[in-house]
Amino acid sequence: MPVDEIETVLGPVPTAALGTTLMHEHIFVLTPDSQANWSPDWDEEARVADAVERLRALRAAGVTTIVDPTVDGLGRNVPRVRRIAEQVPDLNIVVATGIYTYVDVPAFFRHRGPGALPGLPDPMVDLFVRDIREGIQGTGVKAALLKCAIDEPGLTGGVERVLRAVARAHLETDVPIMVHTHPRTRTGSHVRRVLNEEGVPAARVQLAHSGDTDDADHLTELAEAGYLLGMDRFGLDTTMPFAERVAIVVEMCRRGHASSMVLSQDAACHIDWIDPELMPLLPDWHYRHVLNDVLPALRAHGVPDEDLTTMLVDNPRRWFERT
Repeated sequence: MPVDEIETVLGPVPTAALGTTLMHEHIFVLTPDSQANWSPDWDEEARVADAVERLRALRAAGVTTIVDPTVDGLGRNVPRVRRIAEQVPDLNIVVATGIYTYVDVPAFFRHRGPGALPGLPDPMVDLFVRDIREGIQGTGVKAALLKCAIDEPGLTGGVERVLRAVARAHLETDVPIMVHTHPRTRTGSHVRRVLNEEGVPAARVQLAHSGDTDDADHLTELAEAGYLLGMDRFGLDTTMPFAERVAIVVEMCRRGHASSMVLSQDAACHIDWIDPELMPLLPDWHYRHVLNDVLPALRAHGVPDEDLTTMLVDNPRRWFERT
């Protein structure tokens, strides 16, 4: 694929057509086994219709692209996402491959490859590459990024195995890498070491959830090393209040790092990880919070429109363009 094209659910588009991009949103976050066992009230048609309505409203509000990093461990179902995308054809939906875990590899991989015998090649690598080159779950929809995670437990054996498999799939395909991080324990430093050992350029890596900390010195160190920082959990005010999330973006812009940040919410049309009765505690955790509330707050704190365009348009386009 040319460097100026990107795969979406409905096929390749020019990176110049990405426009205003929310770099970390989900359509659904689900646990299929638990859902099948304990949630018999799932209504597929109603959930699809609700997602279509929400995404049409988002497109009407001016967003052109969303990046959905839902992978193994988050309930990825690309046939469902494609069905939704076909009903919102003017919104680019970009999907991922990879594995989401904080501790162990999924049981499926536990006794395969190096899990069965040290020194064997990891089958994850070929599976990730297949998703990128051939398509996901038999749909022909190709992944445009790799996704993995490291959280408060740190660099466990399972997390490191996935991270290195993601790195090797990147080296074979050159699609960029998004890593869920836990910045309060500086897990980005572990990512930096492992990916450096694997030969992955920092500029091809996005450290998601960097906005979960107000440690500007730590974020500055990562930005100066070349990483893209996901300030991408606006609306999750129980994790970090709105004012603090705004303040760290303002400070990083003041330090000259607008070119190292992207903005998003990590929201979903439906997430079964949270009791529905608790969702009213997060009234701003939705797709349009950045547009409705975050951008006006950043402007009120002196962030120029040029920096906002950099974070919402220029940085996503540059990150996806292959070197």
